[in-house]
Amino acid sequence: MRQFVCSACGAANRAPDGKDPLAAKCGRCGVALFTAHPTEVDAKALSAHRASTKGAAVLVDVWAPWCGPCRAMAPNYAAAAKKLEPDVRLLKLNSEAEPRASAELGVSGIPTLLLFKDGQAIARTSGLMSADQIVAWTRQALAQAQARAPTGR
Repeated sequence: MRQFVCSACGAANRAPDGKDPLAAKCGRCGVALFTAHPTEVDAKALSAHRASTKGAAVLVDVWAPWCGPCRAMAPNYAAAAKKLEPDVRLLKLNSEAEPRASAELGVSGIPTLLLFKDGQAIARTSGLMSADQIVAWTRQALAQAQARAPTGR
C-alpha cells in the first residue's frame, strides 16, 4: 500500500497495490494525484508530503526566482516528473519565499535537489542538471538507499 498527499487539498490518499496510482484521484477533492508536473509547495505543504508519503519518494527542488541556473533547470525538472512519477513526487520550494524552511533543510546554494524517503533525507545535490541527469541521480540514490536498508531478517 502506498500513500500520497494531494497537492490541491493536502489530504493523504492511499493507493492500493495493483491499482495504477497515475489514475488515482483524491478521495477528498477529486483532483488527480499525479499531473506529470512538479508541485509548488510552502513549508507546511512540504512537511505534509514528507510525513504522509509512504512507499514512494519525495524529490524537492529548492530554487529562487532570481537564480538563473534555477530558471534554466525548471523545464528539465518538469520533464523529469514525467519519468519519475508515481514512484517519486516532485516538489518545488521557493527559497526566497520560504527562507526558514530552506535553512532548516541545510540549503546553502541553489538549485539544490533533496531526496526524501519515508520522511528522511537520503540524498542531496546542487547545481544545474538536465532531465536525464535528474532521473539518473534520483534512481541511483534510491537504489543506494534500498541497498543500505535493513532487510528485516
